[in-house]
Amino acid sequence: MPRGCPGTRCPWGKGTQTRHNAAVTKERPAGAPPTSTTRLPVSVVVSVIALTAGTVLLDVGNGGVTVPSNAGLDNVSWPFALAGLVQAVPGALLLRRLPRHPVAWVLTASGVQWALNGFLGAWALHAIYVSPGAPGAAAAYWFYSRFGAALLMGLPLLILLFPDGRLPSTRGWRWLSVASLGLTALLPAVWVCAPMAALTRYEAAPLPAEISRLGLDLLSIPLPYEVWLPLIEVAQAAVPVGLVVPFAVMVRRYRAADPERRAQIRWLTWAALVDMAVLLLPFVTSPEPASLLLCVALGLTSGAVVVAVGKYRLYEIDRLLPGTFLYGTLAVLVVVIDVVVFAVAGRVLGERDSALVALAVVAMVYAPVRDRVWRVVRRLVRGMRDDPYAMVSTLAQRLESAEGPDEQLLALAGMVAEAFRLPYVRVEIDRPGGACSVVEYGSARGAPVSLPVSYRGEVVGRLVLCRAELTERDQRLLGDLVRQAAAAARAGELSADLRRIRAQLVLGREEERRRLRRDLHDGLGPSLGAVALRIEAARNLAASAPGESDRILEQTAADVTAVLGEVRRLVHDLRPAVLDELGLVRAVRQQADRLRSGSLRVVVSDDGVEGLPAAVEVAAYRIVSEALANVVRHAGASRCDVTLVVRGGVLEVLVRDDGRGIGADVVAGVGMLSLRERTAELGGDCEVSCPPEGGTLVHARLPMEQIMEVSGAG
Repeated sequence: MPRGCPGTRCPWGKGTQTRHNAAVTKERPAGAPPTSTTRLPVSVVVSVIALTAGTVLLDVGNGGVTVPSNAGLDNVSWPFALAGLVQAVPGALLLRRLPRHPVAWVLTASGVQWALNGFLGAWALHAIYVSPGAPGAAAAYWFYSRFGAALLMGLPLLILLFPDGRLPSTRGWRWLSVASLGLTALLPAVWVCAPMAALTRYEAAPLPAEISRLGLDLLSIPLPYEVWLPLIEVAQAAVPVGLVVPFAVMVRRYRAADPERRAQIRWLTWAALVDMAVLLLPFVTSPEPASLLLCVALGLTSGAVVVAVGKYRLYEIDRLLPGTFLYGTLAVLVVVIDVVVFAVAGRVLGERDSALVALAVVAMVYAPVRDRVWRVVRRLVRGMRDDPYAMVSTLAQRLESAEGPDEQLLALAGMVAEAFRLPYVRVEIDRPGGACSVVEYGSARGAPVSLPVSYRGEVVGRLVLCRAELTERDQRLLGDLVRQAAAAARAGELSADLRRIRAQLVLGREEERRRLRRDLHDGLGPSLGAVALRIEAARNLAASAPGESDRILEQTAADVTAVLGEVRRLVHDLRPAVLDELGLVRAVRQQADRLRSGSLRVVVSDDGVEGLPAAVEVAAYRIVSEALANVVRHAGASRCDVTLVVRGGVLEVLVRDDGRGIGADVVAGVGMLSLRERTAELGGDCEVSCPPEGGTLVHARLPMEQIMEVSGAG
């Protein structure tokens, strides 16, 4: 314990964390000479490492030396130096990144002070008891005994500067903060200025002669002991009082903070929680490792400060803090119950049989319960990732109970969030026709990670996670879950599409029947009725007015010709007659001949296209006709190539021209939409693009196998 903290237990290990608002330094170009920003942190780390190494060497050399209890020196000083190292290294890293941030300076300075205090304590012991007469004994002992109390300054200063490196902006809280710092600084000030005689009289422990003859009153103010006594007592009492305001400031800042700043404060809370558990261990085990645990506590606090100020994986605290609390609580309960079981067994049965009975109770009753509680706690902290069967089973149940594709996607998002303890999950699934279904679970916090969702080798969507820290095993498990959900969602989507297409087929059939009825009733019916009347009139006039009869018959012949044309039109609308007369390829060539001109050359090529289903032939002919019409009307092309080829049971139709292409601001018209609709009706797709070499490419894929199966089944 430092000389400057007599009779007090210093609350070490509680640090702070802050987020910076200072300017971030620009990256230094490769090969550029180091600047003060890079030299200073490196120098600090090297110096603290040297002080720590020197302290360890001195402690080894000082081993075996008997030190009087009233000398005010510790037998070993390496814990202080190591505590300084675990503060200085994170502080230097923070200082290198944020050279103007006050928290970086406070953390670094605190580490240097701790390391220097440890080294000077070891040197004072060496110079006084191991090698009497060695230089610097008085100065080392004076610094060690006087400035040990200043080690307390880092804690309240860090908390008050959290999280933006500034004191509270409210005037009242600012004055309270300054006052609390003044109370904390009172003890080091009194210890530096009080005469050594007053300090030893207060502690009722006079120094040994080999120390008292050293010059230890370098900055002392020669006032009577009656003056120093109340000052010392007030300074001792001011230390805990000075810590109240910083913690009150922290609570106030948390209540008024935004989500990011609250995450930083939670890092501080986690550090305080772990430090409390670490520093209480010597009371339930043995006091020997107390010094080492102090270094662990300070190291954890310094690491939490660096994470909070640097905002590196800031929101991981939302999983780390409850996990630490749950595991810590469970560990305490386990220890307490074990102690109670052994104590009760020892009191009831005696010491000889208590161990055997306690072991039997633990093995048969308590151990299974403890294991189950432990599994429950792990599930609360880590989710269901440790039980893949439960995850798959739960997901299957939720997918079965979901009513539609969107509900299934929401079930997937909720399952992934719960299983992997994620605050936010978004599922995006691409729908046919360019639409996208999006469902979200939770609130987005932290950097998003996007993972592809695949179905039968095709990327059909994305899974967006926030703060996803997944191992390789977790990624494989997540992939299995997503594949199951994607298959279920796609199956539901295809089922909905099937119902929609069936409804469209029924509607289309009825619309076609209505159109035929209207055309026959309103067109052919009246025309044929007029023909019949004209023939009857011609018969009546044949004997009396043969010329008029001939004129009526000529007009009737013209009407019959018009009716025949109307019949051909109806037949062509049902299915182009040219397909039955010439076949698809020759019909396309005939259409190309009609549109060919002196400025436009149309070339048709095919690769053994024959024996196609009727629906595929009609769709291909309509697509080529519409594409060629667009070339003539809009492309301004000199050449157009039409290719028909069958690959893997799919008829591919390609229409490529060397025209001006399609502008980015051009909206798809009725013709383009009809192309996509015709291919979609057969389960195919149509893509219109502008290749890099220029022009426009229409690429339609029409599957034939399904059409042939349906035709054969009919």
